[in-house]
Amino acid sequence: MKDKKGHNFYSKVYEIVRLIPLGKVTTYGAIANFIGSPRSSKMVGWAMNASHKLNIPSHRVVNRKGLLTGKHHFQGSNLMQQLLENEGIKIEENKIQNFNNHFWDPNSMIDRKN
Repeated sequence: MKDKKGHNFYSKVYEIVRLIPLGKVTTYGAIANFIGSPRSSKMVGWAMNASHKLNIPSHRVVNRKGLLTGKHHFQGSNLMQQLLENEGIKIEENKIQNFNNHFWDPNSMIDRKN
């Protein structure tokens, strides 16, 4: 899907996901807000579902409560959890523990004036 300027929505999402720091996560909504489509959280999820053949850390995108809602799109039943745990994030019952400590807001790290 392209916006009015001809930019691909998925490409914008992937650009942000590539910036998520190791040991941090962000949400579908935070990405949607950052790219100027605040009502497009589900589309961000679709982009994540389509991203598994790309070299992006899609395991670092979770829902607004820190739940691993996209885990069934990863190979194996626990791959998303294993990847996050390898980065030092504790998961219990498919939920990131101390979510606020691991949350990365794209708006806080990127100067949008450029």
